[in-house]
Amino acid sequence: MAILVNAASNVLIQGITGKQGSFHFKQMRAFGTNVVAGVAPGKGGNLFEGVPLYETVQEACEHHRIDATVLFIPAAFCKDAALEAIEAGIKVIVIITEHIPVQDELIIVNRAKLKEAVIIGPNTFGMASWKCKLGILPNVAFSPGPVGVVARSGTLTYEIVGSLTNVGIGQTSVVGLGGDRVPGSSFVDMLKRFEVDPDTKCVVLVGEIGGNAEEEAAEFIKTMSKPVVAYLAGKSAPPGKRMGHAGAIIERGKGTYEGKVKALTAAGAQVATFPYEVVEKVQTLLGRP
Repeated sequence: MAILVNAASNVLIQGITGKQGSFHFKQMRAFGTNVVAGVAPGKGGNLFEGVPLYETVQEACEHHRIDATVLFIPAAFCKDAALEAIEAGIKVIVIITEHIPVQDELIIVNRAKLKEAVIIGPNTFGMASWKCKLGILPNVAFSPGPVGVVARSGTLTYEIVGSLTNVGIGQTSVVGLGGDRVPGSSFVDMLKRFEVDPDTKCVVLVGEIGGNAEEEAAEFIKTMSKPVVAYLAGKSAPPGKRMGHAGAIIERGKGTYEGKVKALTAAGAQVATFPYEVVEKVQTLLGRP
């Protein structure tokens, strides 16, 4: 089991013939992802590495059952591409692109809510369930197992997931929320899914300073039956200075590292000070040496 997608999911790639799209398409397929179609305006009717190309998302959906799509589209065109996927009825939409205008992100996220579609991103590494990857995550880090992972930080996630894999602890699903100010999904959205997934026995939350997403997650964690291990990036970040992601900034004293640790700890989550401690805490919770 997994959340959002699994090995049986049919996947579309928008922008499949571009530099980034074509590279990561091959990586996704090597991971086991069932890529059934691509959208590349001006190239419809052709094949790309054996995958049929279409002019529009709607056309692709008329020929295939599409469960999820991943966008490798330049920021200026991403709003239109995402809205096209939403209107075509696709329920899981992963937006890798960064530097999308905030107003465009607001339009995408609000329309997705109306159509009950799940947006992962923008500015995300994507997500992966075993044999179904949508995005740019390195294939070698992941393995199947009982841990669900939800994160705002890409590189830290790769490190933590790779470390879990190295000690024989795999993952049900790994989800990157993205680091922009207007994420399509929240920690709470994914925690709810992991809570009801029967194969997820423990959840790892990788957060960072800025905003209140971790504090909101803490309120939900109080209601969860499954243990949560958290790690937060940005312990030494100075107030008012953006650290990497657009959303990772402490403003007016809110979104501090200390405040988030306090909220998560009070909710019952085990908070790791260093990434390697996440593995130790998960091993203890799962009863694995």
